Amino acid sequence: MGLIEIMQYRAFTLGLLLATPSVFAAAPLLTPQELAPLLEQPQVRVIDIRDAQGFAANHIPNAVNAPYGQWRGPANNPGDLPAQDKLVALVQQLGLSADTHAVVVSTGKDATDFGASARVYWTLKSLGLKELSIVNGGMQAWEAAKLPLTQTATVIAPTTFAPTFDSRWLATRDQVVQHVQKQDALLLDSRPAAFYNGETQAPAAKAAGTLPGAQHFDFNQWFTPGSSAFNQASAAQVTSKINLPGATENKPTVAFCNTGHWAATEWFALSEIAGQPNTKLYAGSMVDWTQAPQALPLENAPSRGTQLARSVQNWFKGLVD
Repeated sequence: MGLIEIMQYRAFTLGLLLATPSVFAAAPLLTPQELAPLLEQPQVRVIDIRDAQGFAANHIPNAVNAPYGQWRGPANNPGDLPAQDKLVALVQQLGLSADTHAVVVSTGKDATDFGASARVYWTLKSLGLKELSIVNGGMQAWEAAKLPLTQTATVIAPTTFAPTFDSRWLATRDQVVQHVQKQDALLLDSRPAAFYNGETQAPAAKAAGTLPGAQHFDFNQWFTPGSSAFNQASAAQVTSKINLPGATENKPTVAFCNTGHWAATEWFALSEIAGQPNTKLYAGSMVDWTQAPQALPLENAPSRGTQLARSVQNWFKGLVD
C-alpha cells in the first residue's frame, strides 16, 4: 500500500470514528466498582440528586449536589418540565457541557428511588448530553462496597453550555391524545396494578383510571424483589413480555405513570438498556392527563359516585395531614 493509499485509509478510518461516537458511549448503568476508577477523569461529573442534608453528611468524592426537586415541575403537576431557562441555569451551575460524562446517583433506597435517577438521566439526554450513566444501587451500593466518601464540598467552575431541549424522547399531552385516537402507539402504564385498575390515584390527579388501550407493565418488574438495583440480566426476558412494535412499523412506545417518575425507569429500560427505538416518556403522565381543561377519556375509571366519595376522603385526609 502506497503513502497516498495509507493516508486515504487513515482519513477514512478517522471519518468512521467521528461519525460513530456511540462506539465510545458510556455504559448507561455503572456499578460502584466501575465508577470508582473514573472519578479522577476531568470529564466525569457525578451528580448526586439527594437532598442537601444527605449530600453534606457524606458523598462520593468530586460529586456535586442537585436535589431531585430541581429537575421536577410544580407540586400540582410535578411531572411537568421546569422552564427551559431554569434547566439551562442548572446544568451551567453543575459545570456540565456537551462533552461531560454525567453520572447520576440517588439514595438507592428502593426501586422507586431508581426512577429519580432515570428521570434526571432522561432530562440530561434531552438536553444534549451523550455520555450518561446511573450508579446502579445508588449511594447504598457505594457505601456497601466500602468505597471512599467525603464531606468536602466540590468547587466547580460554571459553564456557558446553553442547550435546547430535544423533544424526541418526550410525549406531550396533545401527542398522546393523537396516539389514543389513532391507536398508533404502544402505551405502557408503569404503575402498580391498583392505579392501573382505577382502585387508587395520585393525590394531584383529578380522576382514577388509565389511558385507553394501555398495557399494564409495572416498573417493579425490572428489579429483583427487595432490591433497589436494576436487574440487567432480566431485561431481555422482561421486554419479551411486552407487545413491542416491530422495527419497521415506526410505532412509538410511550411510557407513563402518575408523574413521569416510575415511567422514567420504563423509558430507561426500553430505550437505554433494551435499545428499543422510538421510546418516549409522557412526562406529565396521568396527573397531567386528568388536569386537562376538557376531560379526556379514561379506561378502568371508577363510577362517578365512587370517584366523588374518594375525592371527599382525600379532602378530609388533607385537612388531617
